[in-house]
Amino acid sequence: MARKCFYSFHYQPDNWRASTVRQIGAIEGNQPAKDNDWESIASGANQDEKIKRWIAEQMQGRTCTIVLVGTSTANRKWINHEIVKSWNDGLGVVGIRIHGLKDRNGNTSAMGKNPFDHITHGPSKKPLSSLVKCYNPAGATSQDRYAWIAQHLENAVAEAIRIRKANS
Repeated sequence: MARKCFYSFHYQPDNWRASTVRQIGAIEGNQPAKDNDWESIASGANQDEKIKRWIAEQMQGRTCTIVLVGTSTANRKWINHEIVKSWNDGLGVVGIRIHGLKDRNGNTSAMGKNPFDHITHGPSKKPLSSLVKCYNPAGATSQDRYAWIAQHLENAVAEAIRIRKANS
């Protein structure tokens, strides 16, 4: 049975990579907002509240948030919000590095910082990275890394859910 997960990623540079990960099929993910939908969500008055509401709606019924970590994912306002909201709502949280996957032009990118280093776990006052795992898929090629994600994503999600339950 495929788990229902929320995907968090930096849209502009990583949407192609995120799409390839979503197509694996082991995990049922949220659908990305279409450009027209996103423009209506992220424009006009009360932008922040509209974005927070949209994120909350997308997270409903999910058991885990998968943060797809690219070059500039760490410490972005809305990614931080999604991580904190996920953790506070009791969802599992896991990071999967995607810098080794090709984009639409066939390019890979530099590895980014761990986004969980930038968020403090409330009770322990330690970085969330002391609890949440951020995997760097093995392999020398984009295809190797994609195959690693396809093979290990479901287990990474299950482990993230176990970690979150153990740290309630």
